[in-house]
Amino acid sequence: MKRKGSAVWNGGLKEGKGTVSTETGVLKDVQYSFGSRFETGRGTNPEELIGAAHAGCFSMALSGELGKAGMTPESIRTTATVSLEKVGDGFTITAVHLDVTAKIPGAKPDAFQTAANNAKAGCPVSRLLKTNITMDAKLEP
Repeated sequence: MKRKGSAVWNGGLKEGKGTVSTETGVLKDVQYSFGSRFETGRGTNPEELIGAAHAGCFSMALSGELGKAGMTPESIRTTATVSLEKVGDGFTITAVHLDVTAKIPGAKPDAFQTAANNAKAGCPVSRLLKTNITMDAKLEP
């Protein structure tokens, strides 16, 4: 299986602008720029997209791990915070923090934490990122 994303960039680093698109068309010519990446400008940025991909991947992986443990989630809400920092002469994604809240009727907290840790370690996006991945996972009452 292969999936495609694409980008077009026009101009110099600070004054230029670009767009990102996905093969499925869910994202089509979505704007990004220096301002949307390093300041508070309008548009998206690669780190935000990585965060969304990681949150989605992790949530699906957690659902699978919960199923293996005999639990069915009513809902899983995940936010992935991607940290981009200047390191040496360039920028590096130095960490990702997952904030997870799950509503699972009858869940045992220890089994939930085990499933969350397995999902964090095993989801394909976690495995791709060579950075420090931390997590706070809690059950909703």
